[in-house]
Amino acid sequence: MRFRNIVVWLSIAAMLFATTPSFAANKEMVQLQTQVQSLQDQVARLQQSVDMNMGVMKNLIEQSADSVNKMNAAVSDLQNKMQGLTADNSGKIDQLSSQVQSLHDSVDELKSRLAKVSKQLDDMQGGGQNLPAGQPGMTAAPSGTPAAPGPGGDTSSAAPPPDTLYNNALRDYNSGKYDLSSQEFAQYLQAYSNTDLAGNAQFYLADIEYRQGNFEAAVKDYDKVLEQYPGGNKAAAAQLKKGYALLELGQKDAGVRELNSLIARYPRSIEASQARDRLRRLGVTSGTAVHKPPTNSN
Repeated sequence: MRFRNIVVWLSIAAMLFATTPSFAANKEMVQLQTQVQSLQDQVARLQQSVDMNMGVMKNLIEQSADSVNKMNAAVSDLQNKMQGLTADNSGKIDQLSSQVQSLHDSVDELKSRLAKVSKQLDDMQGGGQNLPAGQPGMTAAPSGTPAAPGPGGDTSSAAPPPDTLYNNALRDYNSGKYDLSSQEFAQYLQAYSNTDLAGNAQFYLADIEYRQGNFEAAVKDYDKVLEQYPGGNKAAAAQLKKGYALLELGQKDAGVRELNSLIARYPRSIEASQARDRLRRLGVTSGTAVHKPPTNSN
């Protein structure tokens, strides 16, 4: 602005001198005009420099804004990846838990078969000793294999053998055929509710409901495992998944109480480790006292 004012005043002075005939050929007038032109050129160059600097600053500001946006996008992407890793780890833990459960089932099934074979051998040995003379080919029929109840309480062969039915149900469960597996486990419980694997069948019925998102029904069926088969090998797993189901239903206090109860009952089990991990992710200290609501005794 100061340069512009100088130029304006110099231009006015030059015009005044130019209108005076006595200074028309004056040498100083020529010098003054030369200086005015030089100042005008300097002002023009200064204006050009200012415009150029303003453009550079504008570009720098735009680049900074782009950098900030890219940083925000990178942070958001990192957060999404972290959440994805957390979800993947949780899924892997659940998958590992299912695999461990399947191994437990295989061991239990093997134990059950060995027990039945041992009992059959004992029965055959006892039957052979009690056979009358002249009947060496007769053996006692193996006992201990319950038959499916038919209409009116009659026991018949309506259901497949227990081992076959249970194995089919477990195979369909591991294959993700939950509807078919649920029907088979329900049939197993109806026909063979007193066998060693009945508690497992009840657990898998609840677990199928959990996997299908029917958490309320899952809680009820997990309770059946805990109430009807408290000494079964699925008791800890049922209590763990019951706690998970309660958390899925938004009942955080009840879910935390169930997980802490599991830790107190089975402190060295795999399920207790999973319960501690879930409580840690919830920001809850594990191992706290469990306050059970009072029950009405009638």
